[in-house]
Amino acid sequence: MIKDLREYIVILEREKELLRVKQEIDCNLEITEIADRTVKAGGPALLFENVRGHNYPVLINAFSSLKRIALAAGVNDINDITGRIEGIVNFAPSEGIINTLASLASLANELRGVSPKIIRTGSCKEEIHTKDASLDKFPILKCWPLDRGKFITFPLVFTKDPESEIRNCGVYRMQVYDERTTGMHWHIHHQGAAHYIKYKALNRKMEVAVAIGAPPAAILAAVAPLPDDFYEMLFAGFLQKKSIEMVKCETIDLEVPAESEIVLEGYVNPGEERVEGPFGDHTGFYSLEEQYPVFHITCITHRKNPLYHSIIVGRPPTEDCYIGKTVERIFLPLIRKQHPEIIDINMPFEGVFHNLMIVSIKKAYPGHARKTMNAIWSLGQAMFSKVVIVVDDWVNVHDISEVAWVVMNYIDPQRDIQFMMGPVETLEHATNIPYYGSKMGIDATKKIPGEGFHRKWPEPILMEPTVKEKLAPLWEMLVKNF
Repeated sequence: MIKDLREYIVILEREKELLRVKQEIDCNLEITEIADRTVKAGGPALLFENVRGHNYPVLINAFSSLKRIALAAGVNDINDITGRIEGIVNFAPSEGIINTLASLASLANELRGVSPKIIRTGSCKEEIHTKDASLDKFPILKCWPLDRGKFITFPLVFTKDPESEIRNCGVYRMQVYDERTTGMHWHIHHQGAAHYIKYKALNRKMEVAVAIGAPPAAILAAVAPLPDDFYEMLFAGFLQKKSIEMVKCETIDLEVPAESEIVLEGYVNPGEERVEGPFGDHTGFYSLEEQYPVFHITCITHRKNPLYHSIIVGRPPTEDCYIGKTVERIFLPLIRKQHPEIIDINMPFEGVFHNLMIVSIKKAYPGHARKTMNAIWSLGQAMFSKVVIVVDDWVNVHDISEVAWVVMNYIDPQRDIQFMMGPVETLEHATNIPYYGSKMGIDATKKIPGEGFHRKWPEPILMEPTVKEKLAPLWEMLVKNF
């Protein structure tokens, strides 16, 4: 278990995955320029120790590789997390009551003792500011030239349902309006927005807590596409195999990770909204200005000499691409459990999470690829996928060249492309109206007689696997000596 970001930094340095930048750098555009170049070059995490006009350092690119994310999760490889999830979801009641009970016991054992634990105090309360609370002392970034000011880009935002009091934690950017006021960018499809809508209907003030620089497990859990009533901090405990410690806020009835660097406490008034944006977003384009709720700060607590943890998003690849790839890998077992024909999936960086999903399946009957498309469009956040490409099980979905070769050779466009209407991601700017537009599915699987295809289908040119394996050492030697 990694206790906090500071311990994570020690691990990154030990693994030669972090560079300390001692030169004076401005948080207005300059940190973004260096961080963006670094991630696109496959470089390390960066700790800017001398930020112009500020006393606190900035940590960025901390999760900008799969190796770094594995280190943050305390595993050798992110597939180790996939294996744990696979182990607790792959139980089959048809195999008998004894096996089912054993599987349920395994699930209970995984979750036992990892629920969030409330403790009396934590490092995040080393300094407490109420009347003198101000965002001005923190090196909050202006990321891109057309951004409407500075944005807090990696906040863990904690809210609770006004009726059930079930907690939620999500990551929503926050535009800084002044020293005690920010925007709250709640997308309509996200749980934070669902809570806000309920408070608005009740005409009640909504309490909100924000943690910046939380423990790595909490950060990874906050970006996970979990079911609405599954608290992210429980998943954080699952990731680190130990309960995450939480402390109660000073001025509101919410809890935050005890080892956070900075905590903002406050509220959102029902119906109070303000123009937010433009903002250089993960699509690689600026999301446009729009009305969003306003967050008022009542208290700021933080560690002595806190780290300011930030992230930049923009034209891929950026740091969030690797976080998205991790989510794709570790939640694949849940998708397979519901749809066992699915072999693998790939959401390429260029598709910015929601524009393209490539799926390989074990095709068993006519229309199986179409069934898979419709299944993807009904799965949580996957419903936003603008384009879904379905290929056969032998195709490596992570080899874009191979996928393109198969698609171009396997499809008859009129027959194999389908369109449908449905919800689209909030940041989708190509549709005629917000939140609603078309999807495209491409069936690039081998066609069978049941689908009206009665010609002979040619076999792809592929080498016999045993020959490939036998000659692999010779090939490696030749490449090494070339």
